[in-house]
Amino acid sequence: MKLDLEGRTLQGLTAFGTFVVLNVLYLLSCLPVITIGTATSSLYEVALRYADDERGNPLRDYVAALARNARRGTAVLLALGIPVLMLGFAARFWYSSGSALSLMGTLVAALAAIYLFGALLHAFALVAAFDAGIRETVRNALLMPGAVPIRTAGLVLLPVTAVLMAMVIPSILVLVGTIGCSVGAYFSALLLRPVYRRLSAEYSDS
Repeated sequence: MKLDLEGRTLQGLTAFGTFVVLNVLYLLSCLPVITIGTATSSLYEVALRYADDERGNPLRDYVAALARNARRGTAVLLALGIPVLMLGFAARFWYSSGSALSLMGTLVAALAAIYLFGALLHAFALVAAFDAGIRETVRNALLMPGAVPIRTAGLVLLPVTAVLMAMVIPSILVLVGTIGCSVGAYFSALLLRPVYRRLSAEYSDS
């Protein structure tokens, strides 16, 4: 049996190029800041389909998803993203105080921020995966970190590790800017796929 190495190589290069263009489109979509929720939900939608072997056309699907996810993606960003920022500032404030009591305040605020950040990432993915209302999406997102803590930890560590590595090694920003976000979304989709399959079955039964 002869392996079609040239075909596999071409397919791999095409997939790589698609992920690069998708990454650039995502970053451009995030530039207005308020659109981060829409862009991330749309990126998750494409990644979840790709992880399920529903190849389609990732670039065309991403552009279409931007319009579809605009309202709910923005709503969950405001509902959960603002509290994450507030808790982050609170942790920074308590840490700068330098007392024993402030250390406890720092720990509580930091843990709450991490929990809500995990819920925010789940909210983006839930917007991508299910056509549910905003209130239901936020409620389910707040429950997800407690329901699947290990997968949520992986979901949070992906972007946090990328940011920390970029701070230590600035040249990594080139990798993040070319393919890091799209590949990170794909690995996030692999983490979430088993959970969302169960949720899909529950939604279809209800």
